[in-house]
Amino acid sequence: MHRATNNTSSKDLRGWWTSPPRSGLRLIISPLEYRHLHAWGRVRIASGIVLTGLGTVTLCFGGNDRKTYGWAAWFLAGAAANLAYGYWELSIDPETDQHSGGRP
Repeated sequence: MHRATNNTSSKDLRGWWTSPPRSGLRLIISPLEYRHLHAWGRVRIASGIVLTGLGTVTLCFGGNDRKTYGWAAWFLAGAAANLAYGYWELSIDPETDQHSGGRP
């Protein structure tokens, strides 16, 4: 018979988290996102563009008070983070050569 052990949950979670083999900083990406890296990279870049637009609109039409600059800085910081992370995801995508149509 099989004995029940108390440490199976940590092995199960660790096994799930490392299910597609990867190393280094790639381990901070969730497994679901890592399996569809190209699509998630594009989604992050698109959301970065949207946040850049929101920051620009806030600066243009928000007025001249501290609250306007705070919201604009919040939008633009989020845009910078999404653009950088999306670019990083696209650069580490192992299937990038296949998506580019075989161009050199």
